[in-house]
Amino acid sequence: MTAATEMAPHDFWQEIHPPGTFAGDQEFTSFYVAVLEDGRQLRLPIRVLADGEHALASLIVNQASFAVLDALAERLAEKIRPMRIDVVAGMPTLGLTLAAAVAQKLGHSRYVPLGTSRKFWYRDELSVALSSVTTPSQQKRLYIDPSMLPLLQGQRVALIDDVISSGASIVAGLHLLTGCGIEPVVIGAAMLQSERWRDSLAAAGPQWNARTVGVFATPILERNAMGRWQAPPAGREI
Repeated sequence: MTAATEMAPHDFWQEIHPPGTFAGDQEFTSFYVAVLEDGRQLRLPIRVLADGEHALASLIVNQASFAVLDALAERLAEKIRPMRIDVVAGMPTLGLTLAAAVAQKLGHSRYVPLGTSRKFWYRDELSVALSSVTTPSQQKRLYIDPSMLPLLQGQRVALIDDVISSGASIVAGLHLLTGCGIEPVVIGAAMLQSERWRDSLAAAGPQWNARTVGVFATPILERNAMGRWQAPPAGREI
């Protein structure tokens, strides 16, 4: 991007900038500029994928400043508030930070965290396999604490993650909850990354794409002839 300057790794995710702070030429070098619905801008680091020709804009919400977390949680809470949410369930690990903040914005006194650490009182039948785009080689399981189930049963539940990318993690969360007789009324995230998650969620049920909301969206980036990063034309995302 023509307005880019070098940033230290800890500088990312720390500030939401006013609309128009960064040029809208849609070419990026050291960072990607995500645009919120109200025009405000957030700088995200670019993570190059294994093929060297594609990249992702990365959001690590538990490394963000409190101001950024507060802004993202406030906007997500605004989007799901009309759905009369009784309880928020959070996806581990990074989604827990956002889920807790969203629950507070909704005026709740607590939220329900799902987890990947098996406590001795957990039950294997209350778990599902879990994979993630950021940790693809790790074999994990997603659990719900049996003592938390009464908080969710018969309630209007929002399932929250920080980022929905391939859709694998959020589908695991759906399978876990629906296996317990709990069907969320909405899925929420700070960032919807590319369009790949749509097929995964559609395979889980025709209702889920329509029930998924995000604060902002980012594409899969591709390297252009000048070595910069840009969004591919519509319909050509990997």
